[in-house]
Amino acid sequence: MNFLPTDVATYADDHTSPEGDVLQRLNRDTYAHVLHPRMLSGHLQGRLLSMFAHMIRPRRILEIGTFTGYSAICLAEGLAEDGRLITIDKNEELESIARRYWAETPFANQIELHIGKAEAIIPTLNETFDLVFIDADKENYGLYYDLVFDKVRPGGFILSDNVLWSGKVVEPVKPADRDTKAVISFNQKIHTDSRVENILLPVRDGVLIARKL
Repeated sequence: MNFLPTDVATYADDHTSPEGDVLQRLNRDTYAHVLHPRMLSGHLQGRLLSMFAHMIRPRRILEIGTFTGYSAICLAEGLAEDGRLITIDKNEELESIARRYWAETPFANQIELHIGKAEAIIPTLNETFDLVFIDADKENYGLYYDLVFDKVRPGGFILSDNVLWSGKVVEPVKPADRDTKAVISFNQKIHTDSRVENILLPVRDGVLIARKL
């Protein structure tokens, strides 16, 4: 995930507003006790998500991929006063961690967790979303995008994480693994979708922002 020289990345972190105490402890707890802790958004990306949410003040956010709940807190920081964040994850083993840390924030009552497969849950959501954050299994990114698209308001945003896939998307050798192929296909799908305008930010492992026209 580290594309910038270490000193430049450190400089960027040092000149980004710090994460709050709850997020710092959740970050440490995840790295100490959870498998694949790099799935956590972390300081720089977390502040980006928070800043983005603050800019648009969404009433409804959908997050696909909860993990330990770090990114949900970051996104919830920018919710409108009457807003709600719906987050979906298939791993029920991490629910207790997420809920424990959410309970320490002012947003606990605004976060609604669904445990199960996103492809089954999304069609049941009778909501119009201002912001969607996709950060789940890469093979289904395209499916999730299709399922949420009509539920996003015109002018709303769909953010997708890990779209540089540790740099594998630009490797000169044709990728053999399914995840890399899926990410490349997804990036091209968004880039050629005339219903959105998009920008791919090389932040951490890459964040693709699509604005619905």
